[in-house]
Amino acid sequence: METVEARKNEVVLKPSENPCSQVMALIPAYNAAGAVGKVVEGINALGAGITVVVVDDGSADSTADEAARAGAIVLKHPVNKGKGEALRTGFAHFLTMDLRAVVTLDADGQHDPAEIPVLVERWDATGADIVVGTRKRDVRKMPPLRVVTNTLSSLLVSLSAGKYIHDSQSGYRLLSRRTVERVRTTSRGYGAESEILIKAASRGYKVVSAPISTIYGFEKSYIHPLKQPLRFIGLIFKSIVWRFERGDRD
Repeated sequence: METVEARKNEVVLKPSENPCSQVMALIPAYNAAGAVGKVVEGINALGAGITVVVVDDGSADSTADEAARAGAIVLKHPVNKGKGEALRTGFAHFLTMDLRAVVTLDADGQHDPAEIPVLVERWDATGADIVVGTRKRDVRKMPPLRVVTNTLSSLLVSLSAGKYIHDSQSGYRLLSRRTVERVRTTSRGYGAESEILIKAASRGYKVVSAPISTIYGFEKSYIHPLKQPLRFIGLIFKSIVWRFERGDRD
């Protein structure tokens, strides 16, 4: 992926504008046919002028076509590169636009698009750099192993970040333009989301949470329940190196 130089000027919101109109919705997608179109339609149904971008990460199905038909801008990877690469492709596109923030959400329908304004309102009220959508968990609906891995991962990420982050594994989050410009990631897979939180929080960026719901259905998870915790442990060791990297602390 080619690096897109960030614009130097900050985008200023006019008082009359809806804050959501200055937000891009970024949806990394892999074999999400049957769900991604509904997610895009749900965002457009808000009528808030949100720019929707879907990054098709080498899908073997009709993900790209469905997203395009629903009205999204579609960026395609010829082969599957992992969620981290899909996010970076989307972030690079975001930096070519005069927008203030990006909201990431999953393509499988677990995140209710109608809750984007919840994240935007929280960001607008707090001036935070990152707003993490904290899921209202009903553990009775979640596999026990998933409950354990999510809890352990959040604990490890919080320890590395130096700040308690209740639901670090939530992919439903808002990142300010400053965060996208200055917090760079290298992780290829799902670890990129934790990498963003660890780097941002340890450098003094403001991270807050906002309550969201989670829709459990027939979505397929590509996170291996046994391998993923081991990857997170490796991520923790990497975080020690990240603390010595040069980063913005304004």
